Amino acid sequence: MNPCFFKNLGPIGVNEIRDHLECNTFDISDDATFDNLTNITKLKKNGLSFLNDAEFSANNNYLSGTIIVTNATHKKFKENNALIVVNNVQEAVAILSNLFYRSFTNEEIELLDEPKIDNNSNIACTAIIEKGSIIGKNVKIGHGCKIGYNCIIGDNTSVDANTIITNSIIAENVNIGRNVSIGQQGFGFAINKNNNIRIYHIGRVIIQSGVNIGSNCTIDRGSFSDTVIGENTFFDNLCHIAHNVIVGKNCIFAGMTGIAGSTKIGDNVMAGGQAGIAGHLVIGDNVKISAQSGVLKNIKDNCSVMGNPAIDKYKYIKRYKKNYA
Repeated sequence: MNPCFFKNLGPIGVNEIRDHLECNTFDISDDATFDNLTNITKLKKNGLSFLNDAEFSANNNYLSGTIIVTNATHKKFKENNALIVVNNVQEAVAILSNLFYRSFTNEEIELLDEPKIDNNSNIACTAIIEKGSIIGKNVKIGHGCKIGYNCIIGDNTSVDANTIITNSIIAENVNIGRNVSIGQQGFGFAINKNNNIRIYHIGRVIIQSGVNIGSNCTIDRGSFSDTVIGENTFFDNLCHIAHNVIVGKNCIFAGMTGIAGSTKIGDNVMAGGQAGIAGHLVIGDNVKISAQSGVLKNIKDNCSVMGNPAIDKYKYIKRYKKNYA
C-alpha cells in the first residue's frame, strides 16, 4: 500500500517559479511545467529536484528532469542539463516545497473513506482514528491517542496512551509507548535572518515488524524520502529520530539517544544512553557506541567507539588511563 499524506499542487510552470525565486534558468522553455519537487534519486522527466554543492558527483547521470543548483555546481556540469541556478539551494527548496505541497484540509479529509478497524481491535473511547486509516487485527490503541488520516497500523500492534501518529505506515507486532509522536514534520528549514522558511516534508515514517518504541520518543517523517525503522529494533524512552534517518534491523538505543537527519544506521547497532549521532553519516553493521558518545563521522562495520568526539573504544580507554589513572 502507498497511502498519500499530502496534496500535490503541481504541475507548476517555470514562470511561477521565477516569480518566487531569484534565479537563472538554462535549457528550460518558457512554457515548461514541473509535476513535483522530489529527491534527486526519484527525479523523472517532468520533475524538479536539487543538489547541494557537496552532493554533486561527476560520475552520476543527471539528464532526467530539472535540477536546482548553485552557480558553483552549475559550472561542474559537462552535459546540457536543464538547470535552475540560485544563490541558496536550501532556501529555494524551502520556498518551492510549500509551493508544490500542502497537508489535506479538513474538508478533504472528510471526503476520505471511513477508517477500517478490525473487529478484534481494542480502541479506547477517547482515541481518535481519522478517515482513510486502516487498523489491523488485535490492535490496542490507548486513551488520548490520535491516528492521523490514511495511516496504516499492522496486526498485533499496541499503542499506549496519548500517542500521536501521522504520515506513517506501521507493521505488525510493534509496541509503541505513551506520549510518543511519530510522523510530525522534521527539523528542516532554510535560515533567514528575518523569517526562517520551513521545508514542507512529503516523506513518511515506515516502522517495520517487531519494533519497540519507548515512551516520549519522537520519530520525524522524511523530507523528500522516508524515515525507516528496521525490524526488531528497540528504542528506550526519550529517544529522538530525525527526518530521513534509516535504521537497520535488531538495533538497540538506550534512553535519550538522538540521531540527526539523513543518517543511515546498519544492522545490530547498539548505543548507550545520551549518545548523539550527527547527520548525514553512515554507521556500519554491528557497531557499539558507548553512553554519552558524540559520533561526528562515519563508523565502519564491527567497530566500538567511545567519547566525544567518538573514537575507537580501546584508544579512548588507553588515553584515559594515561591522563587520569
